[in-house]
Amino acid sequence: DKHFALTAPACPRGAPRQSEPAAASPLQASKGSLPGRCSGRMAPSKDRISYFYDADVGTSYYGNNHPMKPHRLAMTHHLVLSYDLHKRMEVYRPRPSYPVELSQFHSEDYVDFLSKITPDTQHEHLKQMQQYNLGEDCPIFDGLFEFCRLYTGGSIDGAVRLNHGLSDIAINWSGGLHHAKKSEASGFCYINDLVLAILELLKHHARVLYIDIDIHHGDGVEEAFYLTDRVMTVSFHKFGDMFFPGTGSLRDVGTNGGKYYSVNVPLRDGMDDHGFKAIFKSVMQKVMDMYSPGAVVLQCGADSLAADRLGCFNLSLDGHADCVKFIKRFNVPLLVTGGGGYTKSNVARCWTYETAALLDVTLSTDIPQHDFYYEYYSDVDYKLKVVPTLSIENLNTKDYLQEVKQQVMENLRALEHAPGVAMHEVPPDTMLPDFDEDDLNADERYGGQLGRDRVVARDDEFYDSDRDQDR
Repeated sequence: DKHFALTAPACPRGAPRQSEPAAASPLQASKGSLPGRCSGRMAPSKDRISYFYDADVGTSYYGNNHPMKPHRLAMTHHLVLSYDLHKRMEVYRPRPSYPVELSQFHSEDYVDFLSKITPDTQHEHLKQMQQYNLGEDCPIFDGLFEFCRLYTGGSIDGAVRLNHGLSDIAINWSGGLHHAKKSEASGFCYINDLVLAILELLKHHARVLYIDIDIHHGDGVEEAFYLTDRVMTVSFHKFGDMFFPGTGSLRDVGTNGGKYYSVNVPLRDGMDDHGFKAIFKSVMQKVMDMYSPGAVVLQCGADSLAADRLGCFNLSLDGHADCVKFIKRFNVPLLVTGGGGYTKSNVARCWTYETAALLDVTLSTDIPQHDFYYEYYSDVDYKLKVVPTLSIENLNTKDYLQEVKQQVMENLRALEHAPGVAMHEVPPDTMLPDFDEDDLNADERYGGQLGRDRVVARDDEFYDSDRDQDR
C-alpha cells in the first residue's frame, strides 16, 4: 500500500529510552547570564530542553557537486557552541537506531539493502538501486547507513524524552529528512526520521501535529499518514513550475479516515516575511484550536530562506524563526528538526538563531569568533543575518494568499473538533532486539562498561577549558 496504515495505540507505559550525554564537563556550566554572548529574559530550565548531536553526522559526504552537505550540521553545532547556547540545554549524543526500529515504517528489504550496499558494490545491484530510487539524487556513499541511524536516533530519542515528560522541547538539527518513502529514497532522504519519531509519539498521544516550513513539500510524512486522523500534517511550501516533489496542492487533503487531516499551503516564488508570517499564524492558530494535538513535530528546513542555492523564497532569519516562536507559545511538547538548506553558512545561522529562540535568548548579531568555521561567515561580514543574493519578484499577491487561506480554512471547518481515539496497551518505547551486552561494541552505549561514554568529551564537539582543542 502506498500509505502507511496507522494503528499505534495511545496511552503511556514503559521506561525512558536511554540516550547518552554527548559530554560531561561543559554541561555542568552555570545557567546564568552569558556576558558578551547573548542576552534575554529568564530562559526555560536547562533540563527541559534537550539537544541531540553526534559529530559523525557532520563528516558524512554525499559526493562532489551534490547540494546536500552534512557539513552544515557541524557548522551549526559549532555556532551554537560559540554563543554558549549548549550551557542552557541538556546535550545528548543520540544512540544510533537499529534496523528493527527503522522497519517500524520502512520495508525490511529496503532497510536491509541500505545496511549492506557500499560504493564499491553498488554496480553489482543496479536493479535494486533503481527499485529503491538510489543513485544521482540519493547516492551511495561511505558510512551512509550509519548516517541514517544517527540522524534517526536523534529524532526518536527526542520523541521518547517528550513522551516521558523529561523534556518540553527536543532539538535534532540533523533530522527532518521528510521525502523518504516506505520503500525508497527520495530528495536526498533515505530514512524518514520524522515518521518514525511521530510513531513513537503516538504511543503516548492521541493526536500528533506535523508542521513543515521547508520550501519543498513534506510529501513523505504526508503520504505515511494520509489515511488517518491520528496525525495532521501541515506543509507550507513552493508549489508549481515543476518544483520538486510536485505534490502538495490545495486539493491534497487526505482520504478515508484521514480526509482533511492533510493540510497544504502552496506558495509561489518570492515569498516574503510579511506574507509568510500572516498565513502561517492564521492557519496554525486554526489548526491548534481545531485539532488540539498532544505533541508537535516542527520541520524547519532552511531552504525557504533567501539566498538558498535551491530555493526561491525571500525569508529572513526573523521571518523563518517567527514560525518557531509562534508554535513554541502553545506550550505543547515539541520536537524540532532540520531539513533542507543548501547555503551552508545560512543554514548554520538559521538553526542557531532558532535554537536561541527556543531558549528564549536574544543573540548578538556579531558572530563570536571561533575555530574551524568562522571564516564561512565572511559572506555577510560575520553577521547573524541572511542577505538575498538575487532579486526574486514576490508572486504571492494579496489576492492569491487570501484565496489559499480561504480554501484551507474551509477544509479545516469540515473537520470535527479533536478526534477521539480508542485507548489500548502501549508497546514499549523501542522495538529493540535482545542483546548480550558482552557482544556489544563500545559504540553501542547500553550501561556497564559501555556507560563510560558518558564521560567522554570529544574535542570536536565541545570546548570549555584551556586544554581543549577547539580554543
